[in-house]
Amino acid sequence: MTNLIQLSKTKNQKLNKIEKLKQSRYAYECWNKLDEYAKNGYDSIPEDDKKYFLKSFGIYDRPKTPKQFMLKLRIPGGRLNATQAREIANGALKAKDYIDLTTRAQIEIRYLNIEDIPVILRRLDSVKINSFQTGVDNVRGIMCDPFDDLALDNILPSFHLLEKMQDVFLNNPEYLSALPRKFNTAITGNIINRANVFVHDLCFVLANKDGVYGYNVYLGGKVGVVAKQSDIFVTQDEVVKLFEATIQVFKKYGFRDNRNKARFMQLIESSSMKEVCDTIRDEAGINFKTSGVTLTQLEHNEPTDGLISLKDGSYAVHLVVPSGMFSGTDLKEVARVSEVYGNGEIRLDFEQNIYLLGIKDVDLLLNEEIFKKYKNKNSIFFNHQLACAGTQHCPFGVIENKNDAIELSNYLEQKVGDFAGKISLYWSGCVKGCGIHSLADIGFEGAKAKLDGKSVSGVNISLGGKITDANEGHIILRNIPLSIAKEYVLTLVLEYKRLQKDGESFNSFYNRVLSSYSKYALAFMIKLLTYFRLNGIDIKFGFNENQNSSKIEEFEIFAIAYELYHHLAKEYPYSAMEKFTNPDGEKLKNLKKELPNIDENLRNLLEKMLTHKESLRAIVFSELEDFFIN
Repeated sequence: MTNLIQLSKTKNQKLNKIEKLKQSRYAYECWNKLDEYAKNGYDSIPEDDKKYFLKSFGIYDRPKTPKQFMLKLRIPGGRLNATQAREIANGALKAKDYIDLTTRAQIEIRYLNIEDIPVILRRLDSVKINSFQTGVDNVRGIMCDPFDDLALDNILPSFHLLEKMQDVFLNNPEYLSALPRKFNTAITGNIINRANVFVHDLCFVLANKDGVYGYNVYLGGKVGVVAKQSDIFVTQDEVVKLFEATIQVFKKYGFRDNRNKARFMQLIESSSMKEVCDTIRDEAGINFKTSGVTLTQLEHNEPTDGLISLKDGSYAVHLVVPSGMFSGTDLKEVARVSEVYGNGEIRLDFEQNIYLLGIKDVDLLLNEEIFKKYKNKNSIFFNHQLACAGTQHCPFGVIENKNDAIELSNYLEQKVGDFAGKISLYWSGCVKGCGIHSLADIGFEGAKAKLDGKSVSGVNISLGGKITDANEGHIILRNIPLSIAKEYVLTLVLEYKRLQKDGESFNSFYNRVLSSYSKYALAFMIKLLTYFRLNGIDIKFGFNENQNSSKIEEFEIFAIAYELYHHLAKEYPYSAMEKFTNPDGEKLKNLKKELPNIDENLRNLLEKMLTHKESLRAIVFSELEDFFIN
């Protein structure tokens, strides 16, 4: 701990502007003036309150919607009842009837005038919903499995622990905007990972240690960064103590000099996981056991199936909300049908969708109008699709994002049609990654791109992300204009469908086929196959299930061209392929003579990849970029 203390002192000799602002006044002073601001209007609100202090209570001044606010609500574990849903809907109806469902299973109401906010908050408080500490440097909404204690895969009911953790900090002056940065927590006692549990500052993940069920603790995650195993196992009786000790350690020793490097993960990286964990043990006064076997390892397939069986014999019925774009009107209708057909309980999940619980007659429920607008089971391109706010609402957004995501899914549906399988398409409007794109099968990160010499909206495309054990994907294509990106993704999906085995998920397809290629080879193959399709080149060539070139670019280039030539000429370019090159002294045949009818650009590409003059042969894929549109 001595090193941690010294490190903290060194880093905090100079405070950033926000820390100085936090020292200048107490956040509750802003809260106590809320009625005054509502009476006197937007222009009466001091800049510091609009910039920071109102956010302590989830009230965000949004320049994208001038003089209007976003209200971020705390929905513990994504749990709502019909009464709460109606009151949230009433708040949205005070504005433009718009609601965002978020990737943390929370709700945001937008376009609110300051005049309406105090009344909305009081009405929400009457049904035990609030917005306290949902912004800036606070412990944010804690995530939990939406079917905790209800689903057949639940081992340890955990929501009651979420509530106890929440009691530690919520409305507690000691913790109000007192942390160096925001702090995210998740807990699950389920085998299936429905809480996106591995990417938080503090993660409690179902585990077994010496026959005892509890939680392995992972630390230092955030959006786009997977938390690391801390080598700590806690029982249910120890969860709250570890939680409080951890936020105390962050509060005491976290960095307050550079706001961009002040998350809990930076404290761990600058010190060490061992030292931070030892300090947590000291703070808690408990010598927590070392980690057990993590049991939360299964994918969540419920959106694909449309419902989930619950322990009492009823069902949770899925409602697909593309990009999380919802409304107060529709939330009121959800509240109504949840009571008519179920038990009035509603759940939100991290993929921005809704579940109605306690449903006995599923078919009767699905006849309701709300399921014509929002499907119970959508196509493969919408069931696991999400998108963060984007330029319309977020100051950091680079692209519009939400409608871009919907447009792509519609395009894929139109071109490919629906088929059995699973594919996650996650969109983030910028590098901050609020759309958790790095954990998607195919992830999209907003970026600027060039098209015909002009700056346009584009994306970086990543592959290989995974929610189940939180593998981050790799960017394979950068700064791709949206109009071209949709063609590249269509190519990928067509290959997935062509090579798919009996309803295989995209994740399994990636592991079985695509993972054997380097990221550079993946990008090349996607561009090549797209070039074929857009130029009407009819050739039965694509990704190879038996690719084996050790992800060495020089070998991959030659192997791909070798097989492509064979598909075009019905013979191989050389008499043999020795160690991914041509036999010594053997020259490449004249391609104009051997392949007179193929696209000239393609012939030149093959020449560059196969030429017997090894000094002229491409050895890295970047040498082949000029042959394609991007």
